Amino acid sequence: MKLSSILNYNVNTIAADDTLNKALEMMNSMNFNGMPVVNSDNQLVGMIVKADVYRFLIEQGHYDSYPVERVMSKSVITAEVNEDILAVAKRLRESNIVAIPVLENEKVVGIISMENLIDYFISKNFQE
Repeated sequence: MKLSSILNYNVNTIAADDTLNKALEMMNSMNFNGMPVVNSDNQLVGMIVKADVYRFLIEQGHYDSYPVERVMSKSVITAEVNEDILAVAKRLRESNIVAIPVLENEKVVGIISMENLIDYFISKNFQE
């Protein structure tokens, strides 16, 4: 089955020049641990996660007014909207991450999380 059938298309993104404070406020208010960082064309340029922000801010002289770009990961594991669900699940597990941005034509169209995958596999087992 294709990833598009379970994809969470309601994805919130942030810009690289937004502040760390804005990123934390967004993630906390939406109960997210991370979010994709995109450019003006909605193309992925990085990923920001709470843990990285907190590790950065603990250093003396680092402020929450710094841009997201200072902390974001630029090497991001992604999935394509038409990939097989099992292949994406394996990639998440092997990479030891909980969510990845999903791309279509190089643009962020959604996000897939471990929760989405677990729900899919649970529902599949109860249907059989």
